[in-house]
Amino acid sequence: MPATAPAIDDARPNAPVAVIHFALAMGGFAIGTTEFATMSLVPYFAKGLGIDAPTAGHVISAYALGVVVGAPLLAVAAAKLSRRMLLIALMTAFALFNGLSALAPSYYWMLLFRFLSGLPHGAYFGIASLVAASLVPTNQRSQAVGRVMLGLTVATILGVPLANWLGQAVGWRWGFGVVAVLALLTVLLVALFAPRDTPEPGVSPLTELSALANKRVWLTLGIGAIGFGGMFCVYTYLASTLLDVTRASAASLPLVLAVFGVGMTLGNIIAPRFADRALMPTAAVLLAGSVVSLALYPLAAPHFWSICLDVFAIGFTGALGAVLQTRLMDVAGKAQALAAALNHSAFNTANALGPWLGGIAIAAGYGWTSTGWVGAALALAGLGVLGLAVLDDRRIA
Repeated sequence: MPATAPAIDDARPNAPVAVIHFALAMGGFAIGTTEFATMSLVPYFAKGLGIDAPTAGHVISAYALGVVVGAPLLAVAAAKLSRRMLLIALMTAFALFNGLSALAPSYYWMLLFRFLSGLPHGAYFGIASLVAASLVPTNQRSQAVGRVMLGLTVATILGVPLANWLGQAVGWRWGFGVVAVLALLTVLLVALFAPRDTPEPGVSPLTELSALANKRVWLTLGIGAIGFGGMFCVYTYLASTLLDVTRASAASLPLVLAVFGVGMTLGNIIAPRFADRALMPTAAVLLAGSVVSLALYPLAAPHFWSICLDVFAIGFTGALGAVLQTRLMDVAGKAQALAAALNHSAFNTANALGPWLGGIAIAAGYGWTSTGWVGAALALAGLGVLGLAVLDDRRIA
C-alpha cells in the first residue's frame, strides 16, 4: 500500500477497486461537464440574463477564480477530515451551487454562484486522486489517477454535448441543472462505495501548509501552470478557427470538440502506464509532443481532416495532468492534500494564461492560428521548468 494511503476502518465497504474508481470518476464527469459546457452555453445565458457575450465570459472567469482560490483553502481547512467525508461534502456543495446557477435571477447572482461552484473543483480532484492512488500498488498510481481524470475527459465527449443540447432544446438553465443531478449521483456513489477512512495521524492545517515551502512542489506546479497553457490557448479559440480558417460548418464543431475529448481520454488511458515506469520522462515526452502538435496547428488549420488529427494529438497530451498529480504525491511529503489540490489551481492558472496570451496575439493581427505558436511557446517553457525540476531532483539525490 502506498505511503499516501489513509488509515482504513473495519467498516470499509467491500467494493472492487474499479467500482470505487468509477464512483470517483463520476465526480470528474460532473465537473468536466460544467467546466467545458459553460463555454458553449454563453450565447444562451447571455441572452437570458440580458447581457452581451463578452460580459457573459466573466462568468467563466468567476468559476476559474473559484477553483484557484478554493483548492488550497479547502484542502488546508479540511485537513483533519476523513477523505471520504470531505469528498461527500465537496460534491454536495458542488451540486448546491450548480443548482443555484440554474436558478440565478441576474448576472451578478450568476457571477457569485459560478464562483462558489468553482470552490470544490480542485479540492475534489486532488482528494479523489489520493483516494484512488491509495487503493493500488505504488507502481500503478498514475493509472489510478488517470481513471479519475477519465471522468473529466469523457465529459468532453458525452456530458458537454448533452448539456449543450439541453441548453438549446429546453433552456440554458437545464445545462446547469443536469450538472447538479450528476453531482448528487456522485454523492450517492461515494457514500456507498468509497473507503471509510480515518484522517492520517499527525496531519493538520499546519502540516498541509508545509507544501508552500517545498521547492519541488512549486516546480511541479510551474510545469502545469505554464506548460498546460498551450492547450487552453488553442482550445479557447478553436471554434473561431474552424469557422473562419478551416471554413467548417457550424454543425461540424461538436465533432471536432469530440475528437479533442477522444484524444484526452486515450491519453489518460495510455500515458499513465508509462508514467508508472518512468514518470518525469513521460511528462517530458507529453510536453514535447505538445510543442510539436501546437506548432503544427497553423499548418493544419486550413484543412478539416488535418486539423482533426492535430486537435486529437493536442488532446492526447492533456494526460500531463495525471502524470503531474502523481509527481506531487512523490514530492509533497505529509502535505498531500494541499499539493494535490494545488495541481488544479495550476491548471486553472494555465486556463487563464493561455487564452489571455492567445487573445493578445489575435488582437495584434496575427490571426486565429497564431494561438498555435503561442501555445507551442508555452509548452516549450513548461518543458524548461520540467528540466529545472529534474536538475533539482539530481541535486537532492
